[in-house]
Amino acid sequence: MRLHSQKRLAAELLGVGKSRVWIDNSRLDEAKEAITKEDIRGLIKKNIIQAKPKIGISRSRAKKINIQKRKGRRQGAGSRKGSRYARLSSKEMWINKVRAQRNFLSKLKVRKLLENKDYRKIYGMVKGNAFRSVRHIKLYLTESNIVKGAKKDPGKSKVKE
Repeated sequence: MRLHSQKRLAAELLGVGKSRVWIDNSRLDEAKEAITKEDIRGLIKKNIIQAKPKIGISRSRAKKINIQKRKGRRQGAGSRKGSRYARLSSKEMWINKVRAQRNFLSKLKVRKLLENKDYRKIYGMVKGNAFRSVRHIKLYLTESNIVKGAKKDPGKSKVKE
């Protein structure tokens, strides 16, 4: 049974595509007799002709993954695209570096290995980006003989945290 014109009219009235128009198989003879828009409207009212629901892609899996990501999961080595430092802003890198260096200096000061004058000098150097890392500070301290009890030995650093 060909119902092309009926499907076309129904699609127009329902505001959907022809592929989404559904006609009840048990009442096909009534649908075939409908030739005007008014007839099709009547069949739509009787639920002989209906619009199929839209078929979409489910977002449930994506939502589940996003919930896990918000918790800090799914960020292992296999999920990373950039290098370690591409994922950290230069400011964050700076903050991490300076905090580590300042913590190291404060520990030395608490243990009375650094005098206040030297502490202030090196603290300012840290702020001025004079050191690459905590290890670099240790090297500087041993070479310049600033730390009490540390001998000048360029090969090995005697300063311990």
